[in-house]
Amino acid sequence: MNTLQELMVITMEECGELTQVCSKTIRKFNTPDEVSDKQKHKLIEEAGDVYAMIQLMIHHKLITYYDLEVRAKRKHEKLKTWSSLYDGFVE
Repeated sequence: MNTLQELMVITMEECGELTQVCSKTIRKFNTPDEVSDKQKHKLIEEAGDVYAMIQLMIHHKLITYYDLEVRAKRKHEKLKTWSSLYDGFVE
């Protein structure tokens, strides 16, 4: 397996693990305030693993922090229109 393949496969696996924890969270809890500390710890572990892989993608020059910030801003603007996640949110 070459470097690109290894990076992509591990990133996919970590994203899958985060997806599983997110799914289990919505099955067990109804609001963010209800999420247990144990479940938050699982979310932190898996989100942190995905974040580590994003950092490695940056290190290997597949993406840049700047590109991520630009994309995140676009996504925030879209979500402000189509989602209730920003109700009462102060930037």
